[in-house]
Amino acid sequence: MDIKPVLLAAAIGIVPIHAAAQNPALVFATDSLSLDDCLSIALNNSPTIKVADMEVKRMDYSKKEIIGSFLPNIDFSATYGRTLAKQVMYMNMDGFGDFGNMGGGGDSPEEQKLSRAGGKSGSDGGIKVGLDNSYSMGFQASMPIIAPQLWQNLSLSEEQIYRNVEAANQSRQQLVSQVKSAYYALLLAIDSRKVIQESYDMAALTHDIYVKQHELGAASDYDVLRTSVAMKNVEPQITQADIAIKRATLNLLLLMGLDGNYALKIAGNLSEYEKDMYSTALSTNPSDLSRNADLKLLDIDTGMLNRNLKIQKLAYSPTLALSANYNWTSMSNGSPFKNFRWTPYSSIGLSLSIPIFSGGQRLNKVKQVEVQLAEMKLQRENLQRSIEMQVSVAMDNMKLNVEQIASSSESVRQADAAHTIMEQSFKIGAASYLNLRDSELALTQARLAYFQSIYNFLIAHTELELLLGNAPVDKYQHNNN
Repeated sequence: MDIKPVLLAAAIGIVPIHAAAQNPALVFATDSLSLDDCLSIALNNSPTIKVADMEVKRMDYSKKEIIGSFLPNIDFSATYGRTLAKQVMYMNMDGFGDFGNMGGGGDSPEEQKLSRAGGKSGSDGGIKVGLDNSYSMGFQASMPIIAPQLWQNLSLSEEQIYRNVEAANQSRQQLVSQVKSAYYALLLAIDSRKVIQESYDMAALTHDIYVKQHELGAASDYDVLRTSVAMKNVEPQITQADIAIKRATLNLLLLMGLDGNYALKIAGNLSEYEKDMYSTALSTNPSDLSRNADLKLLDIDTGMLNRNLKIQKLAYSPTLALSANYNWTSMSNGSPFKNFRWTPYSSIGLSLSIPIFSGGQRLNKVKQVEVQLAEMKLQRENLQRSIEMQVSVAMDNMKLNVEQIASSSESVRQADAAHTIMEQSFKIGAASYLNLRDSELALTQARLAYFQSIYNFLIAHTELELLLGNAPVDKYQHNNN
């Protein structure tokens, strides 16, 4: 058995999130961290979880914004205007003598004479109106009374908050799955490193025996060289195992939101999980998909789309709004800083809007949402089939690995017994070095296969747990409080 795939599996990078600054309050004051400890730190320190919780808070503010739309909207405004050229007004009043010629009938003879002489400005009969300065200030208020679309928007915002809460829960489920996978990968790397180290120690011991025998003339140069090569062939595997441990440790630290320099030590080993595997495999109910986060989010999206359909249909409904204002005005000539004459005025009114025709825009918007609903129904059916298939694959992998664990455990026991026999035979000269080396390799391969089977089972169970959405997130979150 080639140990490189085992080391590669241990070094596989779980998709990391960006690490937050290390929070000493969340770091356990213990020599080593259990899986629950790592999960608690990750759930309390992960930037991804913090962002998801902030999105829930943001949507709560959005709901309050919509509630504010039902309340009166009050504004204050003030304007000032300076007249540069006053407007000229002309009037035609026939039958009123000389007054009837103002503007419409022409100037009087005296005005025409003065006009020709250039002695009178505006002698064409026009009257300049207006004052130099104009001021206006006051309050304006408006409030919707009948606004069906606004009411539905409030319900839509509540569903959006619920969706963000569920999205935050999905982020927690995914983080739990990632931390577990990284933790198991680190355990696999550590256990594999121990097995390889034992193989190296056995090769080194055999080499030392041949060196001493060679010094006494009881062994040939070939025996010494052969055992030395066998020992050195294991050294690169130890280096690969060390790299796998480092990578797995960094992955776990990143997921926990801790600094990469943190001296992480974890508790336990893969063989400790074997005793609970059979009960875990038997107690899992793969038919219950009610807690799957993807399906729940899609159902929420469907509900929001139905709400949006109601909003589009309510565009045909009339709206009624109340408006009121209270203002002060002032007009004066000369300096803008004196001669104020403030005059208040106020008004109140209702504004009714009844949609009649919009070129088919409202109808087409309704049709678009109906098509989206039909699409979402198909997406839901496809997603459920996909999840059911993934659950079935995960269950099959768990059952397969349970069988492989039982077989590998028996293989380790037999390989260990065979190696003990061969070791005793080698010491008394009844077995060759090749026989001893074959028994060492068989034992190493059996142990690696055993740990790999346990790791594969744990990964399959973690994937199944994520698909079913039944990870006890609350337990991990409050474990560190």
